Amino acid sequence: MRRVLLALSLAALAAGCASAPPVVSAPPSVPFETKMAWILRFEDARILRDPFAPVAPPPMTGAGKTTFVPAPPPPPDLIRLLTDSEARIRRRAALAVGRVGLTEAAPNLIAVLRADSDPEVRQMAAFALGLLGDKTQPPITDALRQALADASPLVSGRAAEALGLVGDAASAPDIGRMVAANLGAVAALTPDDHVDNVDNRTPLDPAAAAFRLGVYALARLNAYDPLASAVLSPDGQPRVQWWPVAYALQRLEDRRALPALLALAKSDGLYTRAFAARGLGAIKDRSAVPVLLPLVTATPGLGEVRGAPVEAIRALGQIGDPRAAQPLLAIVRNPAANPMVRAEAIVAASNVGVDTTQDLFVDLLGDRSPVVRAAALQAFAKGDDDTFMTVLSGLDPDPSWSVRAQLAATLATKDRDRALPRLTQMLKDPDTRVIPAVLTALTKLKAPDVARTLIQALGTDDFVVRTYAANNIAELKPDGAVEPLIAAFKRAQGDGPYSARAAALAALAGYGATVAVPTLQSALADKDWAVRVRAAELLKTLDPASDAAHAIRPAPSGRAVRYDTPSLVNPAVSPHVFFETDKGTVEIELDVLDAPLTCDNFVALVGNGFFEGLAIHRLVPDFVAQGGDSRGDSEGGPDYTIRDELNQEAYLRGTVGMALDWRDTAGSQFFITYGPQPQLDARYTVFGRVISGMDVVDKLTQGDVMRHVRVWDGTGGAP
Repeated sequence: MRRVLLALSLAALAAGCASAPPVVSAPPSVPFETKMAWILRFEDARILRDPFAPVAPPPMTGAGKTTFVPAPPPPPDLIRLLTDSEARIRRRAALAVGRVGLTEAAPNLIAVLRADSDPEVRQMAAFALGLLGDKTQPPITDALRQALADASPLVSGRAAEALGLVGDAASAPDIGRMVAANLGAVAALTPDDHVDNVDNRTPLDPAAAAFRLGVYALARLNAYDPLASAVLSPDGQPRVQWWPVAYALQRLEDRRALPALLALAKSDGLYTRAFAARGLGAIKDRSAVPVLLPLVTATPGLGEVRGAPVEAIRALGQIGDPRAAQPLLAIVRNPAANPMVRAEAIVAASNVGVDTTQDLFVDLLGDRSPVVRAAALQAFAKGDDDTFMTVLSGLDPDPSWSVRAQLAATLATKDRDRALPRLTQMLKDPDTRVIPAVLTALTKLKAPDVARTLIQALGTDDFVVRTYAANNIAELKPDGAVEPLIAAFKRAQGDGPYSARAAALAALAGYGATVAVPTLQSALADKDWAVRVRAAELLKTLDPASDAAHAIRPAPSGRAVRYDTPSLVNPAVSPHVFFETDKGTVEIELDVLDAPLTCDNFVALVGNGFFEGLAIHRLVPDFVAQGGDSRGDSEGGPDYTIRDELNQEAYLRGTVGMALDWRDTAGSQFFITYGPQPQLDARYTVFGRVISGMDVVDKLTQGDVMRHVRVWDGTGGAP
């Protein structure tokens, strides 16, 4: 008994002297908002995870005491969030992985596509694989092809879209079969059904959405046979007259589509007719003229810059049939027609055999609209050189810089010996926005001293002039330009905008790796992500083994952002922006869920008065109206770039998107689409839609001014 007591005493003594093992608690739950802040930060930095994960502190122990050690929170990691317990986080993380753009994450997205129980998550994984844009990895295309047979039309449609985005032409027959299987879902739709996001508030049926995404993909893949098999009857007529079918057929520019396009051009749908007319113009078959002429001669709509009349005008100009001459001239003479429409008719008339040296075209050179005057220059130049140069010598310099720039572009099409004296004189234009067009014209004409002129232009103060000088050096590759290009790149380090640096890099790359690589390597650390992206692409071209895609990350931030701001991670309202013009007010609802950082930047620019007094500097009829350029020549911005937030929103009528030079170069320039533009889907960030005032947008002309811009963000009273 004493021996037992002694053993117990010794055990108790040992327990008192030793430390109890620490007990680790369960990891804390991470709030939804915190996860969203992680996702936004990684997207913006274009990385999948932090370079160094946090390390848990060592446990604190005391003699004879049990220590409860809190488990560290899971480190922020986009790949880990793909398996989060919340489907909405998995879905959002999948989109973020696609936006980051690193193909090393493809296996993780494939696993989600194949195994996630939620179709919303699976379809986003498919879309994200499309954003990665890599068809060289068979696992990606194999997984997407398998997903075409997913039980959910949401998933099969997005898989088709992704295959189109990566350019996998071998998948076209499978996509065509998916489209054919969903044909019944669109049979009852009217030609212009779901042409915008305002009038058509009822969501599109998932099977119809899959059909639409499928025909878009076949258009991207230039796959006429699978498309025709799915949407055309054996006699070549469309099985349905819904506008996406007309869109896809016209994108292919295949003569076999002629019977279908002729039928669609007679449809009841404004946009179906417009796409069909565009396709008929591309095919250039004269049998289309009798179908197109009624679209042009119908006077309603000529006050607007959208729809079938505009496309028919262009198509007639492309076909070049003299039967179109008088109807086109009637529009040119019509003072009630929108100047943008008249300009289209002027150019088209010059292509159908109209004598453009007649007094009408001379008079148009003095029209009050700069757009009309520029079009008249183009048309007038198609006459004989003697008449053109004689009339030109009697004209004073146009008061608009844009018309003078058009003159430079026009002179590039004329006899070199006669054009060069005028172009050389134009190098002294007082508005530097003209000079890029002059440099380009001199390059096209191969002026005797153009290399010296371009190298001198690399030293000017205007960053756009330097940009175009480098671009034209890249075209000519003259001797003696390497050192000036390197100096121009270094000088441009002081620029806010990225374009001059990027242009110098591209021109240097044309001279080979030996001279270009050192400067390209230095540009991988540029202050602007857009320049880093361009440098990485150029290095990859010169050296396919380059790992520059990783060396440029994390991306520098162009503007300060608090990623945990409630309006970013869990917005309560969608802000509305109001643009007041002389023709009325346009109201835009911002898409803060699909493009939060883009919307945040836009609202900040509005708050700073950036857009006040700026013009609609670019307007392409039946395509886009574009604003937000502080220079007015498509080159201005806020002196920083923001990242693309590519999403699944479609470019329909009234969609608002961000303009780009190349990926991730957005800043302040935005555009509004006049009608559906599926070729822009998943290529340009959608961040809003016009919910009121689209009739105002229809009446705009290039040069109209945004007099006042204001925003309502839900924090105050009525806007």
